[in-house]
Amino acid sequence: MNLEALLHNLHFDIDKVSPPDWEVDWDDAPFTYKLYRGLPVIPLSLEVPLTLNGMEESGIPDLGKIGHFLWYVYGLTQFSESMMNFDSSDPTSNLMQSKRRFVPSGGALYPNELYVYLKIENLPSGVYHYDVAHHRLVLLREGNFDLYISRALGNRCDVSDCFGTVFVSTMFWKNFFKYNNFAYRLQGLDAGVLIGQLLEVAKCFRFASPVCFQFLDRAVNHLLGLSEQEESVYAVIPLSMESTSFFYKGNIDGDESAIELCKELTAIQSTHYVRSRRVLEFPLVTKMNEASMLESTKSFRQIKEDPINCGGQTVTLPHVKRLSYDLASVCRKRFSPEKDFVLGKVSQLQLATLLKGAMDSFSYENDLDDIHQKQKPRVSLYGCLYNVDDIPNGAYHYDSDAHALRSIQLGDQRMPLQLGLSGDNVNLFQVPLSLHVVGDNNHFKTKLGYRGYRIQQMEAGMLVQRLLLAASSLGFGGHPLLGFDVNISDEIFKLRPQGKTSLIQIPTGPYRHRPWLSGGLHS
Repeated sequence: MNLEALLHNLHFDIDKVSPPDWEVDWDDAPFTYKLYRGLPVIPLSLEVPLTLNGMEESGIPDLGKIGHFLWYVYGLTQFSESMMNFDSSDPTSNLMQSKRRFVPSGGALYPNELYVYLKIENLPSGVYHYDVAHHRLVLLREGNFDLYISRALGNRCDVSDCFGTVFVSTMFWKNFFKYNNFAYRLQGLDAGVLIGQLLEVAKCFRFASPVCFQFLDRAVNHLLGLSEQEESVYAVIPLSMESTSFFYKGNIDGDESAIELCKELTAIQSTHYVRSRRVLEFPLVTKMNEASMLESTKSFRQIKEDPINCGGQTVTLPHVKRLSYDLASVCRKRFSPEKDFVLGKVSQLQLATLLKGAMDSFSYENDLDDIHQKQKPRVSLYGCLYNVDDIPNGAYHYDSDAHALRSIQLGDQRMPLQLGLSGDNVNLFQVPLSLHVVGDNNHFKTKLGYRGYRIQQMEAGMLVQRLLLAASSLGFGGHPLLGFDVNISDEIFKLRPQGKTSLIQIPTGPYRHRPWLSGGLHS
């Protein structure tokens, strides 16, 4: 299978992505977190605040605040135990135990890792790995790397003005062992969900946090000591107390080369433990990762979205204030129902709050947009609505600028959507809102090459996380789905003539609580 076929099948024909005889070796599954061995460690405070309301801005944060920030972004937050099948004759063999975080992940496998470059008091300046299992930092490389990172970002961001920089990476094996090549699509979405959570937490801590999707991959991986056959960075996020624009230059300053930059640092020698005794090869994933890499800053680009023209009737939604909630509380309540959805009436006010809340919070600074022009998001929300007060059942596009619904096709769409699901874990007849994140069906390949696909998946994941948080604040649950027939959804929303496609489906609505045991992993 070549890369073009892989991208097509990942989206439009997922049955062809993995071998038909693929079997998951659960007994040899990797850990969901990376464990380094034999390196200096810095413990982080376990006394995590239970609310993020009223966080004070007080200059460069200390180690305690950094620890709280990382925990809310990606720390272990909950241990749960539930029964998979209540009809089983052997209940003990039917129990599923899992360690959860505030962000969802395909199969709860969490393929991403967090690294941070920090310059704060009472901590050696350098590059660290966030050890999720022990809530601590592991020192990988000590020193000041402001200039190195700035150059790897194309000199568009002065890292010397930042107290830290976050690197979001993907470890390929952590979900390839279950999903085979389909893991590549999940890895981008999971990274995006994580970035979405990071940006929301950063707002609570008053951190400025622009997202860099374009950087010299090999230089950044070399800085962190990553083997590109195993793991690679997907996004770089500088952190600062300043709120001014990071990407102040329209053009790249100079022509930096990844190969030349790597020569300036010696390689890191370290070992880590993944648990699996046998790690299979994943040549298509590594080949796609290599094809997505940027070798020179001259290849950095900006892109903009074309306007969507849905036509149809307009339903103006009620005016709502900007959504406000305690992020800590909403994260703890967030729930991903499967067969737990319960069909209930949704008010126009609830729908308006959900959609506006998700799209408002999605606005963020990044290196793809022209900072001198207001640009429309590259991903948008569509939905099939049922049982919403005073809104006819049907398929709609949410126009965030007008805060209105654009009618596409009236009528109950639950049957075709249900028939399009590859599994039976969600009953869409019990779901009032089947929402879809929609984007360019060519994945911006013309402008960004193969890197455009993973960037699009990350932006889709970022919007998904904002939507899930907004839903949780309203008492709703949301269950992200990739096991659906994209062709059916695209037909319902009439997306093909506009060059768009459905990237992910999120059934959303009221639910009943699942019978399970769970406990929070916090003080």
